[in-house]
Amino acid sequence: MSPAPGPWLRLLSLGAVGVVALVVATGEHALPHDAAVLVALALLGGVALAARFGHPDRPELVLASTLALGVFIVQIGLGGVLALTDSAWARALHVGLGAVSLAIAAIAAAACFRGGTTAPRSSWRDYMTLTKPRIMSLLLLTAAGGMLVGARGVPSAGLLAATLGGLALACGGASALNHVIDRDIDRLMGKRTRGRPVAAGRIPPARALEFGLALSALSFVVLASFANVLAALLAVFGNLFYVLVYTRWLKRSTPQNIVIGGAAGAVPPVVGWAAATGNLTLPALLLFLIVFFWTPPHFWALALLIRREYAAARVPMLPVVKGEPETARSIVRYTLLMIAVTVLPFLAHTVGWIYLASALLLGGLFLLLAVELLRETTPARARRLFTYSLAYLALLFVALAVDPIVLG
Repeated sequence: MSPAPGPWLRLLSLGAVGVVALVVATGEHALPHDAAVLVALALLGGVALAARFGHPDRPELVLASTLALGVFIVQIGLGGVLALTDSAWARALHVGLGAVSLAIAAIAAAACFRGGTTAPRSSWRDYMTLTKPRIMSLLLLTAAGGMLVGARGVPSAGLLAATLGGLALACGGASALNHVIDRDIDRLMGKRTRGRPVAAGRIPPARALEFGLALSALSFVVLASFANVLAALLAVFGNLFYVLVYTRWLKRSTPQNIVIGGAAGAVPPVVGWAAATGNLTLPALLLFLIVFFWTPPHFWALALLIRREYAAARVPMLPVVKGEPETARSIVRYTLLMIAVTVLPFLAHTVGWIYLASALLLGGLFLLLAVELLRETTPARARRLFTYSLAYLALLFVALAVDPIVLG
């Protein structure tokens, strides 16, 4: 039996009730109403998913949360009908369904506070571990670079804080869900992963799921409220791609998993650009492509170091399936593609010579280390390339951010 709903799900359910009440109270056409609708949808969706996958043995919670979400979606549809026809029956039904969705959301929230088995108390350090802070910090750096390039300078402190804070919630939520899905293979991949909080049993999967979904929903709330809806939707896309496409499907099914799955890690700079500009144009795509083509050589260098662990867990990473020589050749090929892509922002007149010089210098050293790895595929050379790849991406995005500040 799963433990009783924890504080994260309870907080999410109460937030959903409060925002649905705001939707009902603000009327059909006011701007706060439109923003509240999107926020309520995110919160109701988080509650429904946490109930369905974290507490399937509590049918009253699953039913109430699913119905609340379904009725609310129908209410949104009727709102669209009202915008086109202003029909009296549609208006009456729209208002009535608002009251119904609020009542059902309240029932779902009440169900979250009913009894059940008590989960052992987990430390805050374990919950912090779920968010993978080291990975998050690099992703936030790329997002900040995207914001500064988009703003052609330093954006307002409020917008910068809201965007990075919202994106931190999104990254942390996706990482927590990754812990839940990968707990079986984490136990098989040696000491590096078997001590992770969910794999080791220190945090029950249901609680980690609630935590991940709560952070993901709150990220949408923050980004939609204080940045813009486009940035919030892009963050949701990145989460879904990482959790469902990469972690749940590609990682376990194809040696090209990280090539395709790298799209998830390439979303943060696009979120930063969208938050600063409110649009998606060619420069945003180029920022995406830089991280997209950086991901395979970076991750394959790590995969060379822990090839035996991946083999033990039957994860078809490239070194396991194709061998170390082919992996080293693939690293060189993708490094060349990455260097070519990093020149494109200069050719598109998005940035100037400071960035170009930095990109060529950093890329040249990356290629040198990749060629050395190809000549002699040893753990020491793989570790050197992996370590440098982290510094490379950080320094490249620092150059991206500094260039428009210095050159204007």
